[in-house]
Amino acid sequence: MTILPFFIIIPLAGAFLSALLGRRVKLFSDATAVLSCGALTLFSLNVVKLIGAHKFLAYNMGGWMPPLGLSLALDGLSSLILVAVNLVSLMAAVYAVSYMRIYTEKWKFFSLFLLMLAGMNGVVLSSDMFNLYVFLEVASISGYALVAFGTEPEDLEAAFKYAVMGSLASVFILLGIALLYGYTSTLNMADISVVLSSKPRGTLVGFVSVLFLAGFGLKAALVPFHAWLPDAHSSAPSPVSAVLSGVFIKTLGIYAMMRVFFNVLGISDKVLLILMVLGVLSMVAGALLAIIKNDIKRMFAYSSISQVGYIIFALGIGTPLALLGGLFHLFNHAMFKSLLFLDAGAIEYSTGKRSLEKLGGLSSKLKVTGFTSLIGSMSISGIPPLAGFWSKLIIIIAALQSGYFGFASIAVIVSIITLAYYTKFQTFAFYGKLDEAYSYIKEAALSMKVSMLALSLICIAGGLLLLPSMRPFLQSAADVLSNGSGYAGAFLGAVK
Repeated sequence: MTILPFFIIIPLAGAFLSALLGRRVKLFSDATAVLSCGALTLFSLNVVKLIGAHKFLAYNMGGWMPPLGLSLALDGLSSLILVAVNLVSLMAAVYAVSYMRIYTEKWKFFSLFLLMLAGMNGVVLSSDMFNLYVFLEVASISGYALVAFGTEPEDLEAAFKYAVMGSLASVFILLGIALLYGYTSTLNMADISVVLSSKPRGTLVGFVSVLFLAGFGLKAALVPFHAWLPDAHSSAPSPVSAVLSGVFIKTLGIYAMMRVFFNVLGISDKVLLILMVLGVLSMVAGALLAIIKNDIKRMFAYSSISQVGYIIFALGIGTPLALLGGLFHLFNHAMFKSLLFLDAGAIEYSTGKRSLEKLGGLSSKLKVTGFTSLIGSMSISGIPPLAGFWSKLIIIIAALQSGYFGFASIAVIVSIITLAYYTKFQTFAFYGKLDEAYSYIKEAALSMKVSMLALSLICIAGGLLLLPSMRPFLQSAADVLSNGSGYAGAFLGAVK
């Protein structure tokens, strides 16, 4: 359990050292970021083994016992999200070593990047509602700055819109936490769950649920709370876009929502129905908006809204199989959407363009980018045997088993639409006649290719997570949601 604080200490120390020495020592910030993310990735893989052995870990900060003291907690759900967050961050950091040369002051970038990573890890490990909010703000504020890192007018506008919408979400979440504290007299998640189980659920708890749905829904960019995402994710530097769409919205939005509703407040049929409807709306709206876009990064941003819809739809179904499929799709989407944003960055890095109307025939020059983008495109579209196929299949089967035949049909149709616009992306960008203006372009730098190839391999082999020997990685996370208020008992047993 003593490993848990290092998920926050390492990125915070890396951010401080990068800011202190990065300007003076060449490549110091690059090395610090990559080594920090590499260590965190190894630690996150290690905690998967620990969870397999111990099921639940808790670390009491300063030796004070909760609910008076603060604790970090780790279970199957936390370990799944930690692996996704730190693995994607490592790939983005390696990629950024070369990519961020087109910007100035790389040390500032890596300082903010590591602060954002510390915030995301803190959100995942927090067992206290207020600490969850604090880490959520650390990650959010770093994200606002990273979206504006290019300092172009459109970057600043996108960051401002993101900051306004993100601050509104934070107000909803903080107000919900304050009301919940006033009702239960505690901030510890397990303690809140215990208190709520012994008190009548009045209008106040319902109002708090609405606040959390709005706040975390904004963070997750669910329709109709999605307006900020396309501008923010398309304006940010590509490694930031990869993290934002790959794991940021899932950690601050979907993970926090799952933890609060399933393990703290207790999930209800009304909330499940709302999640299902919001999920289907996001699936459809994101796909229909993505298919009409010609800007690659904006297409991918709307695609993220659609794919998040699959995850929320699965959570809304609420059966053990649906929860497994939703979490599997969350992990898969973290991988293939990060890969696609890195591919978009590689295209822009080599050509200076990202409009499909101005590209074509790039496969002859950008072979690695072409191959990896094809893998990412086919995986997100649900083409077998790539990872995305298996998670979508599980979600659709779960919907059919639960009797939601109409919603299952919509999920299939949206997957076909997804294939259509990713085929459009592949055709316009990589096939056809090569423009003479691109006859001298070169493939992306080595560090960029390494990240893209690594993520594409995960997309190819992701289905192996369903094998009996590897399935506990996903199943233990799904069990945390299925057990609901059992989280309180597991936490209180671990801290004693």
